[in-house]
Amino acid sequence: MSLKIAADNFPTLLVGETENFAVVREYDEGRDKVAVEEMEKRCEIGQRGKPSLVTDLMGDPICRIRHFPSHVMLVAECGEGGEMAGVIRACIKTVTRGSSGYVKLAYILGLRVSPSHRRLGIGLKLVQEIEKRCKQQGAEYSYMATDCTNESSINLFTRKCCYTKFRTLAMLVQPVHAHYKPLGSGIATFRLTPKLAETIYSRLFVDAEFFAKDIGTILSSKLNLGTFMAVPKNCLPQWDPKTGILPSNFAILSVWNTKEVFKLQAKGVSKLTHACCTGLRLLDAWMPWLRLPSFPDVFRQFGVYFLYGLHMEGKNAPRLMKALCAFAHNMARDDDGCGAVVAEVGQRDPVREVIPHWRKFSWAEDLWCIKKLADEKPDVDREFEPPDWMKRESSSPVIFVDPRDS
Repeated sequence: MSLKIAADNFPTLLVGETENFAVVREYDEGRDKVAVEEMEKRCEIGQRGKPSLVTDLMGDPICRIRHFPSHVMLVAECGEGGEMAGVIRACIKTVTRGSSGYVKLAYILGLRVSPSHRRLGIGLKLVQEIEKRCKQQGAEYSYMATDCTNESSINLFTRKCCYTKFRTLAMLVQPVHAHYKPLGSGIATFRLTPKLAETIYSRLFVDAEFFAKDIGTILSSKLNLGTFMAVPKNCLPQWDPKTGILPSNFAILSVWNTKEVFKLQAKGVSKLTHACCTGLRLLDAWMPWLRLPSFPDVFRQFGVYFLYGLHMEGKNAPRLMKALCAFAHNMARDDDGCGAVVAEVGQRDPVREVIPHWRKFSWAEDLWCIKKLADEKPDVDREFEPPDWMKRESSSPVIFVDPRDS
């Protein structure tokens, strides 16, 4: 059961001028659910005549943070009538910071301000208030993620909230076709038990950044569809997992089902584009041997499989990783309503060049910004204190992306 950050010790916060004030307080499901959903729908509306991707949280505004042991969601109300003006979410977790051990940090996400209440400082106050609550829960850092083209979000966090541009990742999207992808000859794929997967991941990602300390909880979640490994078939009989020795050639990844958390839908697409995509999809279904790069039906609600914990080793590693990605694609192909397979990896991660994706639908730069929340400790001997995470280069090209963040 998730333990929400206690709200009893936090008074409501008044923001703005008397005639246009806002109240920032914790989200109350019974009181706020409908108003939050309506406000977020207004925020989702893109520019007229341009395609947009709309998110449906399926009646659960807190769904994206519910699976973290510690989380909080705040809302901002404006005026005497208490009109819903903004919302923000955060979760607190313990992760690795490279080779310097673990650190407790907050992940801030889902900031929305109603179009009719922007430029009033509401977004800034929501960020400041949620930082305060996360800090009181022991978070030493907070971070956020956004597309590098989202200038308004970047400016808010870096200029007004003192965040620093920290890491840049690549978001790789592979549409799910109507045909199955071949895995390749001479490759064996198999599923690992959650316990074995936890042991392997704890070894492989010990020096990575953002590796979750509660990896066992993630792997045991009902949203985790499994951890899979690929090895050359001739190596399979020689590998005994009980020895604790990994194969010389292997690839590994896990699959997370976000389709049970939220769904997406493409809107604002022209009739011609819609007809072309539908026709190509039908052709791919009728003649799968042609392996046409068809587009899924994203014009109705669809879900996504998120790949995480991707790692490979050995001279055959790229081929093995591609086979695992094809395996995940075929899993999604068999799951009605799954439209894409997505992975997010560091720019310098070797797996980046191997993961199949469509460049047109992928993000080359997903920007992570970070801020130190913890105060300096005057009584701590600096010689034995870990170096400031923000002031040093990463010791590893690998960044572990928590699937619960997706």
